[in-house]
Amino acid sequence: MANNQNVLFLDLAGLHQELEQELLPIFQKALRTAGFIGGPMVEEFESDFARFCGVSHCAGVASGTDAVRFALMAAGVQPGDIVLTSPLTFIATTEAISQSGALADFVDVDPRTYTLDPEELREYLERNCDFDRSIGRCIHKTMRKRVSAVIPVHLYGQTADMDPILEVAAKYNLTVIEDACQAHGAEYFSKKENLWRKAGSMGQAAAFSFYPGKNLGACGEAGAVTTNDPAVAQKVRMLRDHGQARKYYHDMEGYNGRLDAIQAGFLRAKLLHLANWNQKRREVAARYNARLNHASTRLVLPYEPTWSRAVYHLYVVRAQERNELQEHLTKAGIGTGIHYLVPVHLQKPYRLMGFKEGDYPVAENAAAQVLSLPMYPGLSLAQQDCVIAEIARFEQIDDKALSLQPVARA
Repeated sequence: MANNQNVLFLDLAGLHQELEQELLPIFQKALRTAGFIGGPMVEEFESDFARFCGVSHCAGVASGTDAVRFALMAAGVQPGDIVLTSPLTFIATTEAISQSGALADFVDVDPRTYTLDPEELREYLERNCDFDRSIGRCIHKTMRKRVSAVIPVHLYGQTADMDPILEVAAKYNLTVIEDACQAHGAEYFSKKENLWRKAGSMGQAAAFSFYPGKNLGACGEAGAVTTNDPAVAQKVRMLRDHGQARKYYHDMEGYNGRLDAIQAGFLRAKLLHLANWNQKRREVAARYNARLNHASTRLVLPYEPTWSRAVYHLYVVRAQERNELQEHLTKAGIGTGIHYLVPVHLQKPYRLMGFKEGDYPVAENAAAQVLSLPMYPGLSLAQQDCVIAEIARFEQIDDKALSLQPVARA
């Protein structure tokens, strides 16, 4: 490989070495004050992140999974309700649905953005449901359960097409919870409102994960719920803290889902850098796009619609020979990932619900072909050139192999 240089898929160590002098005083402050749970560091981060997302409220929680689960429960989703979401997501989305007592069902994705397809959502509701005007909810014709919410997943750093999703949701009285766990700072242009909206500001509530590899990552587990609804924010705060409205007064059974103060402090410091990091990710993506357009004849590059300002949590291409290409890059010292290898409906817990191959063909075809290339703010031009050169080399080797295959005789 050029320059005999390995290329990491994600360089978390390098990022944190650069921030070490900013992060150490936060840890020292927590040690000296014993402020480990709640308190000013959590409240200050919540305030700053709410402002960043363009919402009124933010409640920090222990993980992105907690964020989805608490958002559903706080927004009024009841045990036994059906919640619709994308089959091309990390299983945490559907785990949170199940753990809230609801049932997950799926709507296929758009073939270019891989986010929930608004027309598929509309067709699902028209085909599978009756609208019960007495309760103002859709009732699934077969399962005879309420369809009460939809979770559009903002995938790979790009928002779902929210205007039509919100329009369908309003027509059928669905609660919209954004899964924004991969979309910190991503923006969506709402033609209806004629303005750009941040991920996390468009549904009744939104869930964020601050897992270390995210655009805004903690140094451990962390998450948050954002909302403009003060009642939802208050209920999330109670759910995360054993159902307490105030200390030792429990209005409900809750959970231990609090955000650690140290993580909140780290996140607040990192939030100051997020806009710059996201801009660098966009620049890395633009360089990939320009060079791969010339170097590769087989890859399908990421599609960014005019209504999207993506932040490229991942840079995901599609390749017919995905597994072979990944193996080639691995041997060349280049890290890659697959997001996601198996669509959620084909994972073992959901196959037991009767889902099978062919149910969501767009998501299944994408899962068979997607490959995530190295993507992080510090990825250098030289490192990108190594990645691109190896992709071109793989295609040349493969083309040569095909040309040497014997021609079948009649």
